Amino acid sequence: MLCELRVENLLLIERAELTLAPGLNVLTGETGAGKTVLAHALDLLMGGPARPGRSRTGIVRPGAEEAYVEGVFSVPERLREEIAQRLPENIRGAADGDVEELILARRVSADGRTRAYVNGRSAAVGDLRELGARLISFYGQHEHRKLVLASAQLQMLDEVCGPEHAERLQACAASYRETRRLEGELERLGELTQTRERELQLLEHELSEIDSVAPDEDEHQTLLTRRERLRRLEALRSTAGTATDALAPESSEGPGAAYLLAGAAARLQTVAGIDPELDALGERCAALAIEAQDLAGGLRDYCEGIEAEDGSLQAVEERLASLERVTRKHGGTVSSVLEYAERARARREELLSAGVAQESTGELLAAEQAVLEGHVKRLRTDRESAAPRLAEGVREQLAALAMSDATFEIALKPTAPKANGGDAAEFVIAPNPGVAGAPLREIASGGELSRVMLALTSACSDGAGAAGGFSKSTLVFDEVDAGIGGHTARAVGERLQSLALGRQVLCITHLPQIASLATRHFSVAKDTSADPTVATVLQLAEHDVVTELVRMLGAEDEDAAARGHARELRSAA
Repeated sequence: MLCELRVENLLLIERAELTLAPGLNVLTGETGAGKTVLAHALDLLMGGPARPGRSRTGIVRPGAEEAYVEGVFSVPERLREEIAQRLPENIRGAADGDVEELILARRVSADGRTRAYVNGRSAAVGDLRELGARLISFYGQHEHRKLVLASAQLQMLDEVCGPEHAERLQACAASYRETRRLEGELERLGELTQTRERELQLLEHELSEIDSVAPDEDEHQTLLTRRERLRRLEALRSTAGTATDALAPESSEGPGAAYLLAGAAARLQTVAGIDPELDALGERCAALAIEAQDLAGGLRDYCEGIEAEDGSLQAVEERLASLERVTRKHGGTVSSVLEYAERARARREELLSAGVAQESTGELLAAEQAVLEGHVKRLRTDRESAAPRLAEGVREQLAALAMSDATFEIALKPTAPKANGGDAAEFVIAPNPGVAGAPLREIASGGELSRVMLALTSACSDGAGAAGGFSKSTLVFDEVDAGIGGHTARAVGERLQSLALGRQVLCITHLPQIASLATRHFSVAKDTSADPTVATVLQLAEHDVVTELVRMLGAEDEDAAARGHARELRSAA
């Protein structure tokens, strides 16, 4: 139940606090006074935009920085555990067991940004939408127009089929999603099969080319280094030969460094044993002579090795050319070639196994289609059982709403399986005797649609298998009485009053026949002398209720007859 509603700086309302009661609460006021502002406030609390289909900007009262809406709900015992489970994580931890009271709030800044709160803590707008949907059923002044939509009619029928039906709907939706996924996969595999041979040939050619080259990153770097060396082979040979001649020339041009060092060591040896210091120097000279001779031999071997390498550059260039040919095709580097080869092998395996996968997926799809068909049949059985009961309940309610001669039936016809089964529902009505029944969308007037919606709500609420939205504790009707008057208006009021037994109903109305039946009456008044215009909401005491009913009857306050009529209406409540 909605216990309190607070509104600040929303359109015409600067500040309003409503303390609502169980039973029937009504909200009245002159046309344009701002009654629908409270409908906007409730819509915000339920996570919706301030104005459906339009921007939120412009709903903040001029001169204010933000609008604020807050609703305090007492949670019925049957919903406490479910509400506790649906709380956001940051709030659920703070909740102690079941939730007895819930506070939903929303701020809307002047630039259109919003912030949501649950029990004083920041939350997502989706949290408000999910929680609000469990506490309030909202029927806006154009909501009855949804009755002409086939999808809405099927949904209303599903609402009264019971909790097991609701579980089947979820299972059907899951099976339908899986069926569509498998259909998509089977289609993909079919397309894959059609192009498989050509793609396989290309992959085999590319992998064969890569495998024949057998690229290796370390080898590539080694080859690059070796190519640079081979390109300067003559310079290396010339330099090494010059150094060899300096150390130990083979020609008769003169002695080399190695010969001269050997001679110096021999001269020093002639005085060995006399002076230790010179002996040490002589040993070093002898070691240098040996090292010089050995170095000359090494340089001579190096030159001979270079001679043997003549012609190797061509082999290196050819190997590098092979590597560069495959790298140009597949990314420009050896690593990119190796990565491509890995992907190509995986794709080849996928193509080779596509036939097996296609067969397996086809079997899975057939099995899932059978599961889906089973859900469709069970849902159809539920609907075929519930449709006559709901139709009978609606006819009884229509009789109480001054449409006693109306006939109402629910026609079901099979459709292709989809997420909500394989049925389409059509509400068929004949408002007057002697008129053939026809779809609701074709013949019902606005006032008749309003009454049909109220009849449906009442029928579902009275126990025709209610299991969904109609079991919520608070029902909100925003000018559902549009297009009716006289005795019909009184009948609608009595239906609303009956609905309010055991639950809370909030009705925004312009009809005194309905307002007179209220348990609690609120009135909206507009002060155009203020700048900007301001609307105030007041809870009416009993004597003020009569005065408001006189106004709604279109009479002056001093009109004794109208006041007497207002008292009669009130007394008959």
